[in-house]
Amino acid sequence: MGDIVAELGGLFLGTRLKRLGERLQADAARIIEGAQLPLQPAHMPLITALSRAPGLTVGQLAEEVGFSQPGVTRSIGQLVEAGLVEARAAPGDQRQRELRLTGPGEAAMERVRTRVFAGLDEAVAQMCGGKLDQLLALIGALEAALAETSMVERHARLRPRPLAIRAFEPALARAFHDINAQWIEAMFRLEPTDREVLENPQARLIEPGGAVLFVESEGLGIVGTCALQKTGPDTFELTKMGVLESARGLKAGEFLLRAMIAKAHDMGAKTLYLLTNARCEAAIHLYEKLGFVHDRGIMERYGARYQRCDVAMLYRG
Repeated sequence: MGDIVAELGGLFLGTRLKRLGERLQADAARIIEGAQLPLQPAHMPLITALSRAPGLTVGQLAEEVGFSQPGVTRSIGQLVEAGLVEARAAPGDQRQRELRLTGPGEAAMERVRTRVFAGLDEAVAQMCGGKLDQLLALIGALEAALAETSMVERHARLRPRPLAIRAFEPALARAFHDINAQWIEAMFRLEPTDREVLENPQARLIEPGGAVLFVESEGLGIVGTCALQKTGPDTFELTKMGVLESARGLKAGEFLLRAMIAKAHDMGAKTLYLLTNARCEAAIHLYEKLGFVHDRGIMERYGARYQRCDVAMLYRG
């Protein structure tokens, strides 16, 4: 039998760290017991912090060691009961309790330093094969990343979301305008021909025989759009394709483009082309991936429509 927790790597990182922590804690408990100390591994960071900074409140101590306040309160209660810690009213604020090591607590801390800590750091370094600093740095980076964005948020952002294609309807005209205006204005400027199409998709695209499609993502709504503009009896321009930044990583653009190519075939397109700009590198890469090739004839025939146009492509399949 293999070790499924180890084999699946990051999927079970929390479980593996917990398993490792439990094994280290069990060994630490045996070392503490051998030193004849009335302590548990969970007490060690608390008494160490109080030896360095006496007078901390429970809240301050919880922040200092990075534990939950209820957990610290529980452990401090155990240490007070053992006579190792005392809680005094803070000067000027009877509601706050300052925590300090008692005389026996100071003696216990000295025994921890000489009987537990001495040699422990070296033992851990040996187990890490001389790479303890790298391990601690990586753990620190993981803690910082979690503090910035939880795993729940990261999972929600990165997990595959079902995508669906929606056809144009008047209620989606605003989305068609806003998605395209956003990327055009971010990279270039809206030209008169852009405004005519974006503000009148029904009249400029649908009624003359073209089409507009949208891609919708679960939980995010409409995240992208693309249009077909009929420019001849069996000729169509693939135009006004944009995807929101919030949909990055979902492959919504590729999903939408495949659907639009299929739509063009269904509408009898014999010539399918597009006009773009070399600055749109990611889009051009996608077009090439799905069968568009650079074409000088398309540029000569249609390229003058947009001032920003310096790339023309023809669909070859």
